[in-house]
Amino acid sequence: MPESGAPRERPLPDAPAAAGPPGFFREFTDFLAFVRRPRLGPRLPRAPASVRGPGGWRFLGTQEWLGGLKGPHFFQWLLVLWGINLLVLGPLAASVAFASGAERRLDVLHISWFHAVVWAPVLEEMLFRFGLRRPAAALWLLPILIAAMFMRPGLAAGASIAFACAAVAGVLAWRRQRWPWSVLRRYRSLFPWTFHLVTLAFAFLHLANFRLGESGWLILPLLVLPQWASGLVLGWMRVRFGILASIALHAMFNAGPMALLWVLQHYAPAWLDG
Repeated sequence: MPESGAPRERPLPDAPAAAGPPGFFREFTDFLAFVRRPRLGPRLPRAPASVRGPGGWRFLGTQEWLGGLKGPHFFQWLLVLWGINLLVLGPLAASVAFASGAERRLDVLHISWFHAVVWAPVLEEMLFRFGLRRPAAALWLLPILIAAMFMRPGLAAGASIAFACAAVAGVLAWRRQRWPWSVLRRYRSLFPWTFHLVTLAFAFLHLANFRLGESGWLILPLLVLPQWASGLVLGWMRVRFGILASIALHAMFNAGPMALLWVLQHYAPAWLDG
């Protein structure tokens, strides 16, 4: 028996339960609430701890680029986007295009995989959605990204754009370029308007994919309803999980139709001829 004066051993405290990743239902309800009232925070709890270098300096993009590596539920979101676009918004846009006489400028059968799965997702996400959380840096990158919109997709062009963006980002990180707190607070108050205007701009950009007919301009937004709906999801994902997550979902979303067209071209070409 222990002596009466000896201190009693206390049991070790239970380790705190690790916060589990949010389920898809939680992500979906958060998305609906976000669309009704867009806000900058909080991020969903999947991002790893920030990586810091000597002197406590945070490596550029730890949260932005690595925060979405373990989430969200990409497969479920792909099914949602493909389902909505294939069953509802896609047929509606196609019927509007037929009724208005609008024709696609791009031949979807001759779009390269690099263009659809690498070039467009990276460029469009950086141009339209990177600035949702990094508005100061996005303004410096904007001229480079706009110039890239007029370039022909290719490895050399992509490498030059990446080098230019990395150089600008390096200078901004070295100078620790930030907006004053008063400006950031104002931006936060205007963020709901900013988010929806950026989403509309992303959708209307895709009107350039059409040779528009003679119908009234009031029906033109119906042509890009699929891009508008997809832009809402991609914007939410960028804000909640980081820019890499929205790029990844955008690339996978584009890869689905590309894979379907490849299968039809090689195994059922008669379907495309019809």
